[in-house]
Amino acid sequence: MYEAKRQRPELDVRVLVDWHRAQRGRIGAAASNTNADWYCRMAQENPGVDVPVYGVPINTREALGVLHFKGFIIDDSVLYSGASLNDVYLHQHDKYRYDRYHLIRNRKMSDIMFEWVTQNIMNGRGVNRLDDVNRPKSPEIKNDIRLFRQELRDAAYHFQGDADNDQLSVTPLVGLGKSSLLNKTIFHLMPCAEQKLTICTPYFNLPAILVRNIIQLLREGKKVEIIVGDKTANDFYIPEDEPFKIIGALPYLYEINLRRFLSRLQYYVNTDQLVVRLWKDDDNTYHLKGMWVDDKWMLITGNNLNPRALASGSGKRHFDPRSTTGACAAARERTGADPRAYHHR
Repeated sequence: MYEAKRQRPELDVRVLVDWHRAQRGRIGAAASNTNADWYCRMAQENPGVDVPVYGVPINTREALGVLHFKGFIIDDSVLYSGASLNDVYLHQHDKYRYDRYHLIRNRKMSDIMFEWVTQNIMNGRGVNRLDDVNRPKSPEIKNDIRLFRQELRDAAYHFQGDADNDQLSVTPLVGLGKSSLLNKTIFHLMPCAEQKLTICTPYFNLPAILVRNIIQLLREGKKVEIIVGDKTANDFYIPEDEPFKIIGALPYLYEINLRRFLSRLQYYVNTDQLVVRLWKDDDNTYHLKGMWVDDKWMLITGNNLNPRALASGSGKRHFDPRSTTGACAAARERTGADPRAYHHR
């Protein structure tokens, strides 16, 4: 980014990351040499080249909520993903984290998203540059953060759609809080399934309302397929030959959730109405999120479909009126799920 800006000074480059996460180390590691420290060093090493890195505080503490927007607006295109930008996602070393990347070439949508970010994030109170060593401390902006969060609850994309019911279309969605438009869309898309619902999530920790939707679909005779990461494909998994940390318990808790879910719905597993697939590839990790409803609707999102994620997030809803199997089948193939269904014993 610095090189691109150096070659083309007129280029508008902005980086937005979570305020709290950028100022700590990895979970369980010391907080020395944080991302924010690195941003400051890069700024000092590139004088006269301005690549601002903004810290966005969604809540007063990280445990209460984080900025979970993922993706890139590049000129008239949107590269949308649930992935972060780091060595593991970009497979720079031995291991990779599996995710999906959708390149959407649509000037109107990129303009809409850019304007939303500018108006609601860039100009938001409590948003400060992380590449500045003189940035404020979190307690100093606590009141601004609370007001900023309230303002974001009412912030939505505003646009006039130009697609009709006979066209492939995409709708950008954004949400903060349990009653957001994004959450309502997730809740309402699931019961729309006439034949089959497919869900991808890296962590099996579904909220009760989504479990109820799944059970209702099964009772109506419809099929449900869930593709989830094996506990060893969880980024918090700690191999048995390494020192244990408390965060390493999470993959086992998610596995317990999955076993209880399958025990409760064993009848539908036996009749192949409910299929749960585990993704596993050596010691690599899995990070796919999304939802497919029949062959008409696809929800592309960074939302983990867990209680915390339903408090904040963004997504895109695709509608294909042709009702063909091609688009959805191809998307499912790209998830890379283990073809062996996971049957509870």
